[in-house]
Amino acid sequence: MAEEEKEEQKIVKEIDETNDKTEDDSEFVIDFTTSSAINRVSLKFLVVYVPIFWFSGLVVSTLWYGYTVSTVPWIIKLLFLPLLLLFFSFLFIFSCLFFSKLLLIFINLIHLPKEGIFRTDKGDTDFEFWRIRTEIKKITLWLIRNWPLPWIDVIAFRWFGIKMDFSSHLNDAWCDAEFIKFGKNVTIGQGAAIMSSMVVGNYLIIKTIRFDDYSLVGGQCTIAPGTHFGEDTVLGAVSVTTLNQKLEAGWIYTGIPARKLKLNKYAEMRRDIIRKIDVDKEENIETEYEVNIDEDKKHLLKKKRKSD
Repeated sequence: MAEEEKEEQKIVKEIDETNDKTEDDSEFVIDFTTSSAINRVSLKFLVVYVPIFWFSGLVVSTLWYGYTVSTVPWIIKLLFLPLLLLFFSFLFIFSCLFFSKLLLIFINLIHLPKEGIFRTDKGDTDFEFWRIRTEIKKITLWLIRNWPLPWIDVIAFRWFGIKMDFSSHLNDAWCDAEFIKFGKNVTIGQGAAIMSSMVVGNYLIIKTIRFDDYSLVGGQCTIAPGTHFGEDTVLGAVSVTTLNQKLEAGWIYTGIPARKLKLNKYAEMRRDIIRKIDVDKEENIETEYEVNIDEDKKHLLKKKRKSD
C-alpha cells in the first residue's frame, strides 16, 4: 500500500514538473469515472443561497400580501388560488435567476472567469472563484430544469452567458453554465454531460466547448473540456470525447474515446438541391428548394450562386 502511494506521489511530481516546462494538454490524463467538476464544491459556499432565497422570498411575499388584503371577493380569490400559486412559484424561480445574476456580476467584477488549467489548492484564486460561481448557478438551474416548460432552461443558460438560441435542445442533459457555445439546431441527448470545467486530480481544467450548426450528441455521452463539434457532426450514444478533441464536420463518431465511424450521409438532406428520379423517363431531376436554411444564412447561398 505504501509503495502505491509513493508511486502516485511520483506521478504527481512528474506532472507538476511538466506543467512548469510546457502547456501541452496531452500530459493530463482524464479519468471520467472518478473525475467531476461537482464533487469538489465545498459546503461552505452554500451560504450564497441565503441572499438569493431571502430576496426572492421577499418579492413573492410582497405580492402575496397585496393579494390577501385586496378588496376582491373571497370566492374569486379562492377560484384563482391554484393559478396564483403556479404564478408565485414561477415568480420565485425567476427572482432566484435575477438575484443570482446580480451576485454573479458582483463576483465577476472581483475576479473575471477565464480558461486554463489551475491548481485545486485552497486559496488558489481561480479555483475558489470557480467554486462559488458553480454554486450560485447550480441552485437556479436545478429549480428551472425541474419546471414543466421544456424551453425555460434556455433562458437561464443565456442569462448566465452561454451562447445558445431556442432552436437547440438539451433534453435533460447536464450542462455547465459557462464557456459553452451552441450553433443552430444543436441536439443534446438525455443523460449527456457537457463539462466545460472538470477537476482531474489536483487540477481544474476550464476550456470552451463549441457546437457548430446541426451537431447531435447521443444520450449518456460525456463531453470533455475544449471539445469542438464541426457542422453536422454526430456523436453516438455512450461515447466520450477527450480534452481539446476536434470532431470533423460531417462525420459520425462513437466510442470511448470517440473515433470516426463513417460519413454522416444524412447531412446531404440539408442541402438546397433535392434529387428526384423519374422512373418512367429513366432520368434524374434536380430541383432547388430552401431546405432547413436559416433566415440569417440565405444571403450566403445567394452569394455562392452568383460566384458559381
